[in-house]
Amino acid sequence: MTAAADRAHVRLAELVAALSLGVDLGFGQPMEHVLRQCLIALRMAERIGLDDEQRATVYYTALLVNVGCHTDAHEQAKWFGDDIAMKSGKYDHEFRSVRGAVAGLRLIGAGNPPLHRFRVGLEFALTGHREVDDMIAQHAGMARALGEQLGLPQPVLDALAAAYEQWDGNGWPGERGGEEVPIAARLASLAEFAEVAQRGGGVAAAKELAQRRAGRQFDPALAELLAEEGDLILSDLDGVGTWEAVIAAEPALAVVLAGERFDAALAAVADFVDLKTPFALGHARAVAELAGAAGAALGLPEDDERTLRRAGLVHDFGRLGISNAIWDKPGPLGAGEWERVRLMPYLTERMLRQSEALAPLGAIAVQHRERLDGSGYPHGLQGAAISRPARILAAADAYQAMREPRPYREPLSAEATATELRADVRGGRLDGAAVEAVLGAAGHRVRRRREGPAGLTAREVEVLRLLARGLSNREIAARLTIAPKTVGNHIEHIYAKIGASTRARASLFALQHGLLPEEKLAEV
Repeated sequence: MTAAADRAHVRLAELVAALSLGVDLGFGQPMEHVLRQCLIALRMAERIGLDDEQRATVYYTALLVNVGCHTDAHEQAKWFGDDIAMKSGKYDHEFRSVRGAVAGLRLIGAGNPPLHRFRVGLEFALTGHREVDDMIAQHAGMARALGEQLGLPQPVLDALAAAYEQWDGNGWPGERGGEEVPIAARLASLAEFAEVAQRGGGVAAAKELAQRRAGRQFDPALAELLAEEGDLILSDLDGVGTWEAVIAAEPALAVVLAGERFDAALAAVADFVDLKTPFALGHARAVAELAGAAGAALGLPEDDERTLRRAGLVHDFGRLGISNAIWDKPGPLGAGEWERVRLMPYLTERMLRQSEALAPLGAIAVQHRERLDGSGYPHGLQGAAISRPARILAAADAYQAMREPRPYREPLSAEATATELRADVRGGRLDGAAVEAVLGAAGHRVRRRREGPAGLTAREVEVLRLLARGLSNREIAARLTIAPKTVGNHIEHIYAKIGASTRARASLFALQHGLLPEEKLAEV
């Protein structure tokens, strides 16, 4: 990797568009579904006379509208088995319809034995349906939170916060209806569903959908516009170069990120990707820190070290395309499940490769699960075919993964992790210099303070960390040797102090304030 390969800046549109490709996969849709819905929304916005600033709001709203939907994938998998399969049914039925409810009930506990499904179904009937409804209501707020971290203007944040509202007021959280819903949110909603209908049944299907749901889910005036001008609005979607068209279509002056703003935006997106499973919280930031420090110790030029750190932040973006039925599985994975896991580095590269600024990061990230003896994936590369930065990233990722909990094991100690890594060096799988540099970096990491932000006590920080990892109140109580009722009191106090009401929101707070991953000083 040379310094020339590292772009000093990236357009925010490129980063958000790259993220949207992973969101597509998380909904069981083909890549570029969100990009196409963005083009549809912009075409409608132009026809109703929105100016550049208003169309810029439509642009980012359409790209980010569903980004919050994976943040509670852990809970989705708990109820429905496969979170991606569940979300893929979003476009089959009207929201809150009887048919939609029946389809959802059929998925309760999917993939598990009958007795387990019965127990989950009973729990869902008692309390779970309210939890799921609350989760949906929170998705728009999580999308808004990412928009805020990316520095998007207030009109975009307002539109994202209302992304799941409906014209008839029966959306989520159900606080707005009619013209109270920002026009950008109304356009993004219609464009999203029209894209799926057009792709599956042509322009006629998209027009029929708009007319059938007009006045309920969709703004009737926008639905009429699509019905009357759908042939033009939906034309050429299959023939246009979607990525290039969307990047070129950014209406207002392009937002360019450089230096620390570039790094901060990557870190914000990485945190959101890590929210998909509580077992990966803080993983990307920790890997980036280790890899960058190890690269510096090995004498990488400053530009290459910066590129390596950024590759550490993006290396698991492909996680969005794999179900939490796999990520959160407490037992061993089957052959088919492993094949899905082996796709993750490829999906990461696929998300990043169309951006000139992000492609060099993807080129490193795609190799971070390769091994020198050819036993890695996705391409089974060997020896010199694996770049030096990728070897460092591989060692950093392996170290951090072993130091984190997984659904099937507790975290390894620093000593046991070092032993495992050095065994991989002796076995010809990992680069010896990279491993020693990573271990050296891990051994000199600074202790974090025990007091928490927002006035959290040391005990509340402990509870928050375990809560973020997806543990139940009973499991947290057993881990900390306290009563479940005490845990409930702690969680109530935590939520009040940090202004959260869900695990996903609390997890994001923990990530943003450096509480995850937990302090892991080397013991070697």
